[in-house]
Amino acid sequence: MSFVQTNSRRGFLLAAVAGLSALRAADIKGAPKKVKIAQFDAFGKNLGVVEVEKVVKTEAEWKKILPKNSFNITRHADTEFAGTGIYDHFYEDGLYYCICCNTALFDSKTKFNSGTGWPSFYQPIAKENVINHEDRSYGVRTENVCTRCDAHLGHVFDDGPKPTGLRYCMNSASLKFVARGKTA
Repeated sequence: MSFVQTNSRRGFLLAAVAGLSALRAADIKGAPKKVKIAQFDAFGKNLGVVEVEKVVKTEAEWKKILPKNSFNITRHADTEFAGTGIYDHFYEDGLYYCICCNTALFDSKTKFNSGTGWPSFYQPIAKENVINHEDRSYGVRTENVCTRCDAHLGHVFDDGPKPTGLRYCMNSASLKFVARGKTA
């Protein structure tokens, strides 16, 4: 292989890597990221999965629109003290939405009294709307975040009731309840 061929290949590869890096940087800085979520009507009927823009805000923007406790919990993965959340012993019929972006997260039909001091559900309203992440902050747990805005919601454990055997242990400050039939 001649010196010219080696340099041409190397030059081509370097140009290709630089081009991919530029595309990745443009993607990060450019068009808003899209995510898929399930949408629901006011009665909890699934209207199907849609692609929507991810909600991204600065710390200052989140601080302006969220109560302090909700900001600390949703944006910094804090946790409310057991038994202090407004939805712990709340059993009205309706839907629970993300306090940050208004994405439907849970239906009251799946809520149960876990005795833990946090509102608990045996499943989210749609798997598309809640993302699970490994959390190693206190041992190994599974953290739940909102798909649309990455708000910290709580954690899921495998000690829940049938039919799933799961307990989605949520922070009330991450949620907004809307009575069934009412608009969020």
